[in-house]
Amino acid sequence: MASNGYRNGTNKGAIKPLSLSNARSSSFKSRLPHSSNHSSGSALRRTSSASFSAGAGGDGVPGRVRVAVRLRPRNAEESIADADFADCVELQPELKRLKLRKNNWESETYEFDEVLTEFASQKRVYEVVAKPVVESVLDGYNGTVMAYGQTGTGKTFTLGQLGEEDTSARGIMVRSMEEILANVSPETDSVSVSYLQLYMETIQDLLDPSNDNISIVEDPRTGDVSLPGATHIEIRDEQSVLELLKLGEAHRIAANTKLNTESSRSHAILMVHIKRSVLGEEASIPSETDKSSHFAKPPKPLVRKSKLVLVDLAGSERVQKSGSEGHMLEEAKSINLSLSALGKCINALAENSSHVPIRDSKLTRLLRDSFGGTARTSLIVTIGPSSRHRGETASTILFGQRAMKVENMLKIKEEFDYKSLARKLEIQMDKLIAENERQQKAFDEEVERINLEAETRVSEAERNFTDALEKERLKCQMEYMESVKMLGEKMIENQQKRGCDGLTKDKCNGEFQGPGSSIGEDIAEVKKRLEKETFMRKEAEKEAVKLRSQLGQCTDAGAGADAEILKLQIALEDEVLQKRKLEEEIVVLRSQMLQLNFEADQMRRCLSRGGPGNAYTGLDSPMSQVSDDGHKTPVSALFDQVGVQKVLDLLESEDANVRIHAVKVVANLAAEEANQERIVEAGGLTSLLTLLRSYEDETVRRVAAGAIANLAMNEANQELIMVQGGISLLSITASDAEDPQTLRMVAGAIANLCGNDKLQAMLRSEGGIKALLGMVRCGHPDVLSQVARGIANFAKCESRASSNGIRSGKSLLIDEGALPWIVQNATNVAAPIRRHIELALCHLAQHEVNAKDMINGGALWELVRITRDCSREDIRSLARRTLISSPVFRAEMRRLRIEL
Repeated sequence: MASNGYRNGTNKGAIKPLSLSNARSSSFKSRLPHSSNHSSGSALRRTSSASFSAGAGGDGVPGRVRVAVRLRPRNAEESIADADFADCVELQPELKRLKLRKNNWESETYEFDEVLTEFASQKRVYEVVAKPVVESVLDGYNGTVMAYGQTGTGKTFTLGQLGEEDTSARGIMVRSMEEILANVSPETDSVSVSYLQLYMETIQDLLDPSNDNISIVEDPRTGDVSLPGATHIEIRDEQSVLELLKLGEAHRIAANTKLNTESSRSHAILMVHIKRSVLGEEASIPSETDKSSHFAKPPKPLVRKSKLVLVDLAGSERVQKSGSEGHMLEEAKSINLSLSALGKCINALAENSSHVPIRDSKLTRLLRDSFGGTARTSLIVTIGPSSRHRGETASTILFGQRAMKVENMLKIKEEFDYKSLARKLEIQMDKLIAENERQQKAFDEEVERINLEAETRVSEAERNFTDALEKERLKCQMEYMESVKMLGEKMIENQQKRGCDGLTKDKCNGEFQGPGSSIGEDIAEVKKRLEKETFMRKEAEKEAVKLRSQLGQCTDAGAGADAEILKLQIALEDEVLQKRKLEEEIVVLRSQMLQLNFEADQMRRCLSRGGPGNAYTGLDSPMSQVSDDGHKTPVSALFDQVGVQKVLDLLESEDANVRIHAVKVVANLAAEEANQERIVEAGGLTSLLTLLRSYEDETVRRVAAGAIANLAMNEANQELIMVQGGISLLSITASDAEDPQTLRMVAGAIANLCGNDKLQAMLRSEGGIKALLGMVRCGHPDVLSQVARGIANFAKCESRASSNGIRSGKSLLIDEGALPWIVQNATNVAAPIRRHIELALCHLAQHEVNAKDMINGGALWELVRITRDCSREDIRSLARRTLISSPVFRAEMRRLRIEL
């Protein structure tokens, strides 16, 4: 397919103009290794674009600038004026060549990556020029598509045609946005656009015409170019794209020239920013038991940020042919100068020059990443057929030839998705807490059920055994009583028989043998009954033994239940241990979450108050630990729940993230006076100074300095800070740090110490004053405000000591060379800086020995200005009293004829 023939890839040797006899076809297929690391959206596209994923996580892959040439058909004017002349170019699209005729018998042949005839459709132009770039942008690379050529050759038609009535006429901008929106996920991805024009070397916003001078910002570390002042609009559907492009075209500057009725007088730049969420792969870990099996770590959430830049350059023109004059002539000069600067940069890159004049024009600065950078770049050069413009056509062709020699190094920009991970951790923590509570409840219910069941079984066995014994005893007793009763009745009956037999002995002598036989029978029967009773007693004893054995079994069952309960208790202890560990992890996670909530609330309060104060927290801005409605903030609640010692122990954690969050919590707690004593007593001040001394991490140093600044607001803590070498550590940090927020924290801490009368000499001897003055190099208003506050505090303490007769001699601030900076910033536009400087001048002037140096340094004029222009009545009055009470100042004012 045609699109496979127009890919960024490596190219052996440079492509030069050649004659027909030695023409060679260029290789333009991708030679990059394939990779399977795709996002879900790119899996549906062609496999040829997958090769660009090889640059992820590495140093990048080379990719030459791809160049296509497009011929515009003759217009009505050329059809009449050039009817008798042949076209100056002859296209050979099947060989990717074109011939530029010098005359009727001589021509020059050039090769390009693609040659498009006047009959090429807009769809084909997009597929061979822009589609490969759009696919690589969706894979995470930066990309650029640019149109270059003489005015009136169809650049805007190729790139910016909207095609509202005829969709087949849509240009590269509309088709690129359609493909991007079709391949991104609205739930996880975002697409935003900026539409700009470079007019007369000023960058203007086509979506907001009032924003007509946007500055270019370059990252000093990476060299990336950004436009923070440009309007960024998030795109969701194709209709919004058409509306934005239509709005931008309406604001773009165009004019009528001899070469084009609607000639663009500015370079149009459409920037498309894409953020895509992907899952990074982790290396698998071999199992300890089975070397053949592996455990894969869960993938890390990543965000790929890419940028597509579509550039419709204004056409190069010759003034003699375009007829430009007046303001249009100035526009033409500006256009030609920027295009010339672009040509010089491409020449330098093509020749591997050591110097590339990238800063000669804002256009070259904006396209810094497109030529010789990390973006995949496609250039389409447009030419006309007319022989009258052969010079411009030849210049355009040579520009494209030089651009084909430029090599870029393609790279993917991936960042760790902290927000997604935070959401997942929060959900996971909630699930773990809920699961732990559910398991704990189920375990407690199971233990209770087993205990109740065991108690029921034991009590039932005891009850059954007691009932059986009682029944057996009653049965044996009844049988025994019945047997005794029957024996008594038999004995009585036998006695009666023996008495009757004695009275009738004579009469019955012949009939009976004697009473012996009847008595023997009774004795035999009694024996039988006794034997029966004995047998029954033995049976009862056997039954009792059996019942005792059953009772023993029930007792054994109870013992087994006790063993099971013991096992459950051991398991419960293990669960409690695991729960304790989980609670510790939850404390850390909760502290992180509460810290984030705290930082958000702090920022909202700071914005609502309109500016920072003198207290510092982990987010580099002031905050009280008690909210407006009197309730404690989440950090104070965590402090009460966890305890100060546990929070301070986290400062020594081996995990850097835990340590950072812990120092933020301590800084936020130190902002409230009620917590400061507890923090200092628990060794928090020593821990913070140790962090400031031991760690080079900028975040740790910044937040630790902010916590020390908060503690330094308490006079009792100021001497402890000085005794433990705090001012030396703060001075070293001030000299090493470059981050404005870190310097603001350090300056705030030193400024608080400057307000202590007892520490004046020690502050100077340990370098505190030099460190404070050295931080003015930053130039940040917040840093300068804290420096001015420290100077005002120091000058006030000196003035008070001089008035009390404790101190004599010139001010230490003047000895340290602070007076020039004080005078220079006395009229600073920032109100906090100006107010502190005015107070410092008044306090310095109250000591007579400083008057001569202040007059020589120009401070007298500032004091006079303060008496007249200062917005605060108390400062004006103080300045007036100081000048009137000083003989030196009064004499100088008389000499200069200054009246108050």
